[in-house]
Amino acid sequence: MRQKLLSEGAKELSYEIREIVKKADQLQKLGVAISWENIGDPIQKNHKLPQWIKDVIADLMKQDDTYSYCPSKGMQATREFLARQTNAMDGVQITADDICFFNGLGDAISKAYQFISRTSRVIGPSPAYSTHSSAEAAHAAHEPLTYKLDPDNKWYPDLDDLYNKIKYNPNVVGILIINPDNPTGMVYPLETLQRIVAIAKEFNLFLLADEIYINITYNGARAYSLAEIIGDVPGISMKGISKEMPWPGSRCGWMEYYNRDKDQDFNRFCQALDNAKMIEVCSTKLPQLAIPKILGDPRFKGYREATNTNIGRRSKIISDILGTVPELTFNETFGAFYNTIIFREGVLKPHQQMRIDNAEVRTLVEAWVNQENIQQDKRFVYYLLGSKGVCVVPISSFCSELQGFRVTLLEEDEDTLVRTFTAIRDGLVEYLAS
Repeated sequence: MRQKLLSEGAKELSYEIREIVKKADQLQKLGVAISWENIGDPIQKNHKLPQWIKDVIADLMKQDDTYSYCPSKGMQATREFLARQTNAMDGVQITADDICFFNGLGDAISKAYQFISRTSRVIGPSPAYSTHSSAEAAHAAHEPLTYKLDPDNKWYPDLDDLYNKIKYNPNVVGILIINPDNPTGMVYPLETLQRIVAIAKEFNLFLLADEIYINITYNGARAYSLAEIIGDVPGISMKGISKEMPWPGSRCGWMEYYNRDKDQDFNRFCQALDNAKMIEVCSTKLPQLAIPKILGDPRFKGYREATNTNIGRRSKIISDILGTVPELTFNETFGAFYNTIIFREGVLKPHQQMRIDNAEVRTLVEAWVNQENIQQDKRFVYYLLGSKGVCVVPISSFCSELQGFRVTLLEEDEDTLVRTFTAIRDGLVEYLAS
C-alpha cells in the first residue's frame, strides 16, 4: 500500500470467548462432543422464554410500522419508559433525550472509546471483559489500563491500586465499572461504588458503567445502579436486553447519559455519540418496540426473580463441585452468570496433561499446547477441551496476569450441569496430578 493501512491499535483487538470456538469446532469434526461454557447466551443453554413474551414479539411483527425506520436515538415512547424507570430510583434524573439506542452493547462500547481523545484513557477492571479492554486499548494504540480485582477478597476492587493509577496517570479521564461483573460474577458493594464516585469527583473524571447484568443478582445480593449513587459526577450507564430478557440476538442496547449539564466537555462527548448513531440512521426497531410491553408487564418481575433464583441454585451446585479442589481459589458468585476460577500460584506446570484417547485429537491438542510462550491456563483449557470436551475460556485472555478460567452458570438441565462440572473437576485433578 502507498501508505500504512492498519492502525497501531488494531493488534489490541481480540476476543478469546469466540476464538476458542474455532478450536472446539475442529475437535467436533473429529467426533468430540462439546459442552459450551465459553459464552453467556442463555438461549443456547436451554433457557425458554415464556410464551407471553413470544406473543408480544409476534404481535409486533404483525404491525406494518414495525418494519420502518425509527428515530436515530431510538423510539421516543421507549426512551420515555426507560427514563421513568431510572428516575424512579430517586437518584440522578434524566429525560428521553439522555438516552440513545445502539445495536447491542458491543456497538455502544465501540462508539464510546472511538470518540475519546487518543491520548486519554479509561481505566477498567482486571480481569477485564474483552470487548471493553480491546476497544479501549485499540483506541489508545496501547495495552489496556486496568485496576485489580482481588480473588483473595471476593473479587472486590483494589481501591488503593485504582486510586494510585489515576493519581499518577493524568491521561485517565474515566473509570469503567462492570456491575455485576463479567467475568467474575462479583457484585460491587455500595461502599465500594461510593468510593469510586468520590475518586472520580476528586480527579474530575467521568464514570462509565456497564450494567447489562444489573437485574441479574441472586443468593441475597443487590446491585446498586450508577444512577442511584453518582451524585453530580458525569457518567454513562450502558444497558440492554440481551441478558435480562434474555434476547441476545436482538442486538439491542442503550446508553443513559447522567449529569451532562454539569460538564461541557462531557456534554460534547455525549453529543458526538448521538451524532454517530444519526449517521447510521437508527438502531434495530423491533426490540425497542418490545421493551415497554415486556419490561413493563407485571409478569416480568416474577419471571426475572424465578430465573435469578435458578441461576443462584446453579451457582451453589458449581461451588459444591469445584470448591473442593484445593489448588484453586474459588469464590461464589452473586451476579451475572459467570464464575472465574483461579489456579493458586505455582500449581500449573508446563509438562501437565490429560489423557486423550483419540489419536487425532491428541495430536491436534499437543500442537496447540506446544506453541511458543503459551500461557499455562490456556494450555489447561486446550487439554480440557480435547480430553473432556468442555469449552471454557482462559483468564489470561481477560487482560489479567492471573491464571485460571471462566465458566458460565447457564445450563438449565441440572443433570447436564452436574456432569459438565464433574468433568471439569475430574480434569483438574488429573491435570494437576500429572
